[in-house]
Amino acid sequence: MNNAIHNIQGYFANPLMLLALFVMASFVMIWRLHAMESKGFEGTVLGTLIMPYCSGFANLIFAYVMSSSAANGGLVIENCLVNNATNLTLILGLAAIFGSAAVVKKGGGSKQKAAKQSEFHRINKLNLLFTLIALFLFTGTLWALAKDGTLDFYDGLVLVGLFLFWQILHVFEVLKDNIRKNKGFHWTIVIDLALLGISAYGVYYAVDHLVTWVSTTHNPYFSFAKLGWFSGLLMVVPNAFLALYYTWTGRQDIVLTSQVGDGHICIPMCIGLFAVFNPIQVPAFFQMGTYIILGAGVVNFLSIAILGRIPRPVGYGLIGGYAVFLYMGLIQ
Repeated sequence: MNNAIHNIQGYFANPLMLLALFVMASFVMIWRLHAMESKGFEGTVLGTLIMPYCSGFANLIFAYVMSSSAANGGLVIENCLVNNATNLTLILGLAAIFGSAAVVKKGGGSKQKAAKQSEFHRINKLNLLFTLIALFLFTGTLWALAKDGTLDFYDGLVLVGLFLFWQILHVFEVLKDNIRKNKGFHWTIVIDLALLGISAYGVYYAVDHLVTWVSTTHNPYFSFAKLGWFSGLLMVVPNAFLALYYTWTGRQDIVLTSQVGDGHICIPMCIGLFAVFNPIQVPAFFQMGTYIILGAGVVNFLSIAILGRIPRPVGYGLIGGYAVFLYMGLIQ
């Protein structure tokens, strides 16, 4: 019996099995997340308030696992910067190239229906711009707090407080919208939350054991020094699922808010939580990472504000910027 248990544990300690578990748990999260859109959460609110907790949960777990040592703060910052930069450049760039990338579309049918569609898309556009403004606020605040080279307990409190205030705004927005539409939350949301909890544990198990494997392996391609980069790239996988599905269904509003909202989980939440319990010495990579994120945010903001969409040429430019980011941070 003991040998069988030991064999099972060894089987699930295999890095390929851990990667498969991570992907499967993330997929279940997104599957039930999509179902929740018809149960009281809709559109950009879904992408901003709910989805980031699922696609960004792995980043929170990574910060928790790394909190065992204060020396790991630089890895947490790398993880978050790589995650955010990939979301805003590679993922949104690919969505613009292979999808319509339209946020504001012309209405069809009757004049009344066209007017409602036009109003819906104008509201979505404002919500998207508001979400990107929050990105500038969070990343800019982090940049300012890190100018002295250290993020301490009080810096962490500021970052976590900003994030909680942002989320409370959206909770009240959902409640107000449901009151206006005389809607409530369907009771089956409890089942969805239970499945999300099980999936969350699967993500935790996979991330925890993958970190242990990287820390102890002698593989020349996976070193602990680059754990922040590799983990940041891995944890973009759930975001890629989201972008792929909602690009295919033509919901570019959710594509953009889910990617930007996932960034809000990393900056300021993950970094802020780590700093509350352990001071962080800011790595040299920090400045370049924040500039890439802010630059990509400006490009996306202007595209949405002026054109109402992210056009394909801009998508190619975003992917080119991501290639430069990888070269300067990982290869060079």
